[in-house]
Amino acid sequence: MAPLTYEQARAQTLLKGPNIHSLPDFGPLPNKLRLPLLLKVGDNISTDDIMPAGARVLPYRSNIPAISDFVYEQLDEHYVQRARAAGAHAIAGGMNYGQGSSREHAAIAPRYLGLRVVIAKGFARIHWQNLINFGVLPLTFKHGSDYDKLAQGDVLVLEHFDVALAAGSEIEASIEGSGDRLILTHQLSPRQVAVLCAGGLINWMRERN
Repeated sequence: MAPLTYEQARAQTLLKGPNIHSLPDFGPLPNKLRLPLLLKVGDNISTDDIMPAGARVLPYRSNIPAISDFVYEQLDEHYVQRARAAGAHAIAGGMNYGQGSSREHAAIAPRYLGLRVVIAKGFARIHWQNLINFGVLPLTFKHGSDYDKLAQGDVLVLEHFDVALAAGSEIEASIEGSGDRLILTHQLSPRQVAVLCAGGLINWMRERN
């Protein structure tokens, strides 16, 4: 049997079971973000800490709305509730954030809950790339001591991404109401900047076709 033409394939209906959902659409990165810091964690946070595995969770791996209920439940059982209420938000972490297995769900599910920025002292390489692929901006503290300036519940303001991401490796963030400012850095390539600004790799590829 010959493969379908492009037009024929587009006309087909894909049947899915009740626990299989399409990947949610994620919007582009706004030029200005005002983000509550909903979670502050320490060093060596693993992808298991972010997105637990096991028999309770894995049945939902094709259902992002359902699997997102488990994000960070082992460290903070109220994070999901706060994230659903807040929408767009940030997380702060220590060294080696996202270490461990390279599961994409540890980036997809928090993004579904509204995560837009992770600020850490350092990232595990594969999780760093997965965050970018799904439109979450990974930033590092230029001065590690600035981690201590942040507390859960702070509101961070970051703006002029169109200039800051393109112009270099530093972004300034302010902590609303305190007068404190943070200098944050990134190691993004021009392609990764474009992916983030589009809202993730799928959006970026769609725009190119």
